[in-house]
Amino acid sequence: MTMPQEPGYAIVLFADIARSTQMYEQLGDRLAQKVVDDCLTRLSETTRKHRGDVIKTIGDEILCTFKEADDAIQAAVEMNRGFDQKQGKENADSPSPQVAIGMHCGPLIQTRRDVFGDTVNVAARIVKLAKPRQILLTEPVAQSVQPSLRGKIRYVDTQTLRGKSGRMSIQEYLWEPGDATVLLKRSALPKNAQSGLVLTWAENTIRLDPDRPAVSLGRQDHNDLILNYERVSRFHARIEYRRGKFHLIDHSSNGTYLQRPGTDAVFIKRDETLLSGSGIISLGRLATPGSPGAVHFAVEA
Repeated sequence: MTMPQEPGYAIVLFADIARSTQMYEQLGDRLAQKVVDDCLTRLSETTRKHRGDVIKTIGDEILCTFKEADDAIQAAVEMNRGFDQKQGKENADSPSPQVAIGMHCGPLIQTRRDVFGDTVNVAARIVKLAKPRQILLTEPVAQSVQPSLRGKIRYVDTQTLRGKSGRMSIQEYLWEPGDATVLLKRSALPKNAQSGLVLTWAENTIRLDPDRPAVSLGRQDHNDLILNYERVSRFHARIEYRRGKFHLIDHSSNGTYLQRPGTDAVFIKRDETLLSGSGIISLGRLATPGSPGAVHFAVEA
């Protein structure tokens, strides 16, 4: 019997060979299986090239882990590009193999042959949301990458995943050359759209608007606002500008408090709420206006 090791921290990546069913229908079982096996071999080689570990293959899917988010992102990009550069030669009319990728990071239990835990389950849910040629990741992964890569990440949606009580922010890494234009285009804003939001904490001031649509708050260095206090999580909360409104999203275990003048404090935990007017955001515990943990906000109409 293989005994599990102590929980570790890793980026978990699932890569799924998309539309494999079509290949089996068009090529037949024997040839299609050869194409799938070749694809899985290339995915494994790319994983190891970028310092990742191949845990196992499951049908037309591969499960990998990485210690660094940058390595996982670069591997995911090369996985997609590799399929573009080397399409199956057995049948020119066959559907070209494409890959859908999903990843999440966090603690996991690892044995010699497998990995287990909530982090793995979430990553498995994320890859099911990904379309062919798409790289989807959760907020913790997005916040773990270096700034040079973070500029190609865009918000996709906030969803409740099966088996999870809270909502999760889903991000996409835009790797194709044509994707760069997506980041430059703005959709038409509603007539009642809010124009900006100013965050003030200690000597720091950050303005959110359509040009800077998101900011993260937490204890880890990769956050835009770093609040290294007791009860503050590594990736505690995030503010996003969506459809002309500002949304406060909590990802923590201790929750976030929202205080507006003349009203009772609102507590959210792994949920989100709209921001309007002005007030105080406090992470993990209720802060007073003059306390070090108070993050002041003001929404501009």
